[in-house]
Amino acid sequence: MNSTSLFLLAADAEHGPEHEVATWVTVLFAAILVAMVAALAFEEKIHAKKSIIVGFFAGVCLITATLLHLLTFGEVHLPNGHEMDLPIYVPAIEWGVITIILGASLFVEVTSRSGVFTWLAIKLTKKSSGNPWMLLIYYGLLTVIFSAVLNNVTAMIIIGSLTTVSLKKLEREDLLLGFLLVEGLLTNVGGLLTLISSVPNIIVGKTAGISFVKFFIVAAPYVVLATLATLVMGKVIFKISGYKTEEESNKAKELVAGFDENESIPSAKFFWMSVAALVAFIACLSAQSALPFGLDQLGMGFIALMFAGIMLLAYKHEVDKFYSVVDWDLLAFFAGLFVVINTMEHAQVLEMIGSGIGAMLELPQSAASSLLLASSAVASSVTDNIPLAAMLAKILETNLSVVNAQPEMSASPFWWCVIFGANLGGNITPIGSASTVVAMTIIHKQKLNLSFMGFVKAAVPFAAVQIVLAIIYVLVAGPILL
Repeated sequence: MNSTSLFLLAADAEHGPEHEVATWVTVLFAAILVAMVAALAFEEKIHAKKSIIVGFFAGVCLITATLLHLLTFGEVHLPNGHEMDLPIYVPAIEWGVITIILGASLFVEVTSRSGVFTWLAIKLTKKSSGNPWMLLIYYGLLTVIFSAVLNNVTAMIIIGSLTTVSLKKLEREDLLLGFLLVEGLLTNVGGLLTLISSVPNIIVGKTAGISFVKFFIVAAPYVVLATLATLVMGKVIFKISGYKTEEESNKAKELVAGFDENESIPSAKFFWMSVAALVAFIACLSAQSALPFGLDQLGMGFIALMFAGIMLLAYKHEVDKFYSVVDWDLLAFFAGLFVVINTMEHAQVLEMIGSGIGAMLELPQSAASSLLLASSAVASSVTDNIPLAAMLAKILETNLSVVNAQPEMSASPFWWCVIFGANLGGNITPIGSASTVVAMTIIHKQKLNLSFMGFVKAAVPFAAVQIVLAIIYVLVAGPILL
């Protein structure tokens, strides 16, 4: 257990509830939670950013909890015997998650300026020789990889823009809708590949104590299976096939030959530096738990911030432009969310919900796993999967030791049900994940006809297959891999 975990445990002990909470108080806070989730679901109609919505509810929770004497104010006792006088909401925030997102975002933003990601995408386009089916395979695989090492929004922006340019140059705009939809769905599949590929992975993985390497070993086989299934379905449903005549093939090859992968590289030196940094970044994250001299205790957030700092040295006189593109709304959203979750814990809302989850977990494991995964997916399709993952992680952490008595908490398949469900549910509706929102934005920008319900109708068959495969995978392969 690292120093951050010890700090948070000490803070929880200091501020934990000291008396029984009245039922009406628990119901009141549960209503506040439902209201927050509903507000997040209708974010577009409210015309407010996530951070504002959650920040407002965090304030409501703190004021209400203070008036009802649910919070204990005072100094926080640290493991080393020292005491700190902190605002009561500071220890409630999971700073490890905040630092990972901040560091990784800065690192990716600077690295992308080298052109390394665009270079790779254009290389694959030329390798396909303009064959639409091969292009779908290459772009699909690239979407999964980018979603795993970057984030699904960045992946969709890069791949979506390249797909638009490529298909227009190949004079195959008729395939654009199918390509963009499949790529949008694959961003959430790729988001399952590593511990840092998506925010729900970070939240659940950190709570469960799942290492970077173990996460990859368990998730990778499913990601391969789901990617292949999605690509084949895309080929059939959207009628994407190779060229039937030699004349069509030669014309496509001629068009692709005009692509220049080096056009996006401003500096060869910076390009190769970025490649080396990207490899080292992934390697350090993979081996974080095995770092020597006690460095493993610094956590993945420190690694992300350190590499971001190293890459920012290349732009040391203009770092402000990189700070300006950081998703501060997302970071503020997380800070508020953790405060809300913390007050819900003091109001015993999590205990109330946990009793229902606990009853589910007492079912035969196959039924419990299937129900938990499917319900997580449905819930994440209509609301933000981040608070969903945070809530379920907290509940599972409380229930697993009692229900399953696992010698190692991370060995429970229920963690993976939440991880798979929270990520794959984003493929059911266009508001289910940020990347599907981006995909719809690109689709509308290209004046392609796809409504909200049109997306649902087209995406549900893909999502259903992915979710069923996930359930089967957890039930069949889970006992072996875990």
